[in-house]
Amino acid sequence: MENPIEEIKNRLDIVDVIGSYIKLKKAGANYTALCPFHSEKKPSFFVSPSRQIWKCFGCGLGGDVFAFIKEIEGVEFGDALKILAKRAGVELRPIRPELRTERQRLYEICELACKFFEKQLQESKTGKAVKNYLLKRAINEDSQVLWRLGYAPDKWHDLSNFLVSRGYKREEIIKAGLAIKDEKGNFYDRFRKRIIFPIFDLNSQVIGFGGRVFKSQIPNLKSQKLEEVAKYINIPNTLLYDKSRILYGLDKAKVAIRKENSCILVEGYVDVILSFQSGIKNIVSVSGTALTPYQLNILKRYSDNLLLAFDMDVAGDSATKRGIDLAQEKGFDIKIVLLPAGKDPADVISENPKDWKEFLAKAKSILDFYFDNTFSQFDKKSPEGKKEIAKILLPVLKRIPNQIVRFYWVQKLAGELGVREKDVLAELEKIKIQAKEPELSASKRRKKTRRELLEEKIVSLAIREPENIKLLKKGDFKLFSPVIKEILSSLQKLGLDFDQLQKTLPTASFERLNFLALEAEIKEKQGDFKKEFADCLREMKRLETKKELREISQKIKEFEEKGEVKKAEQLTKKFNALLKKLEE
Repeated sequence: MENPIEEIKNRLDIVDVIGSYIKLKKAGANYTALCPFHSEKKPSFFVSPSRQIWKCFGCGLGGDVFAFIKEIEGVEFGDALKILAKRAGVELRPIRPELRTERQRLYEICELACKFFEKQLQESKTGKAVKNYLLKRAINEDSQVLWRLGYAPDKWHDLSNFLVSRGYKREEIIKAGLAIKDEKGNFYDRFRKRIIFPIFDLNSQVIGFGGRVFKSQIPNLKSQKLEEVAKYINIPNTLLYDKSRILYGLDKAKVAIRKENSCILVEGYVDVILSFQSGIKNIVSVSGTALTPYQLNILKRYSDNLLLAFDMDVAGDSATKRGIDLAQEKGFDIKIVLLPAGKDPADVISENPKDWKEFLAKAKSILDFYFDNTFSQFDKKSPEGKKEIAKILLPVLKRIPNQIVRFYWVQKLAGELGVREKDVLAELEKIKIQAKEPELSASKRRKKTRRELLEEKIVSLAIREPENIKLLKKGDFKLFSPVIKEILSSLQKLGLDFDQLQKTLPTASFERLNFLALEAEIKEKQGDFKKEFADCLREMKRLETKKELREISQKIKEFEEKGEVKKAEQLTKKFNALLKKLEE
């Protein structure tokens, strides 16, 4: 295949691709939705099936199907290409070794390391003991294979030496998070004597690893007691892996989450694996980090409903609670799965998978949980107890985005405390919530200048009313930036023949025109477009004149400082003439 990018675009419909991530609604010839890349209440995100492009007129992001996948999946173009190629059934040619990027080489290192750990589990003597341990933990052989579990041997350099023998540098192995360089410059493997849990991205590529200590090996560790050894260790953040952005198991769970319209959140790898094995597959793990805005943005693509199956300190200012507060602010419906004291989901499932399903079915809403938990800790009849209860619950109520739902819980709190609703509302007004964390996106957005906005408006008006293009005189084209000048010139020659425009204009210029044409489609269909065009053109001339005045003023100042009076006087006359022109 000569051009896989075009082949993928020909096989995929952008509406189908984007519609698999967010809910699209028909709007005339186009589709619209709430933008997944910034918070908004009124849809400003549009998809054009005829042009095969998308554009958000709120945050400014837009592009083709590849640009959407890059943004929504948080990946680079090469990864977006793989995702869409797989979806389109297009086979990609291998990349020549000398052209592979640093990122691609890290993917290769992680994949090879994963195979190394898998082989150690399957074939080494200790690996067989680990397999038996996993079986005792109720992780069957099918699950061991599905989740690609492995074992890191009791050697300091085995993995590194293996990767070096395959052509990778030790510095690259460090960048992948698999090796460490000490102060003396010595290299050694990060994982030793540990059960290995590979961590996958949304495309099921290995990007990192977690390692659990294998208890039967602990006595062999020199001068270390069991309690001094970390039970779990993970690789540090790398070019591929960022723990604040990864949810373990999401690559396998995303279909089930969308189907069930809910996501179960747990804290451990084994919790996910055993739940998946028991048939409950809409589950992911936060893997040692509190919920982050980025993780919540990812989950929002699949469902607004979260079931949390981990410990929470309601009264404390814990990181877990802050993550839940963020989820509330983003409009998630949250429930708490109440498990027996001292047990995690893996314990429950390994004893009896049916119990796990029952606990999930009895999940309690987050607000009910907060109320029950808080009222159980304090005396609601005493002034001190009322104060402490309000101190915990009022910030929770403040974060409820829906006013009707918030007032329901205000009424409930007032009733439980035996106080007036207006008193609760008065105290609620005093609560100050910290500003939300900024929206996360792969792109940094720049605010457009007035000149850029006017240029785009002129093109848009020329598309809506083709006769407007005739108002442009030859001297007017110098007012515009090169790309807009190119677009307007082509429109004047070819009209709205987009097939010819695509053949004539450079790719970047045609893409710009395509976005502006989409904007023209969704704007008001009626209006005095000729007058608007003339007004915008006049304002462009005003801006250009002001720019000339600033430049002349600076030159006059320079001549005066040098004592070149005549040159300063000549420029002053030109300045006054331009000023008169501006006033006219």
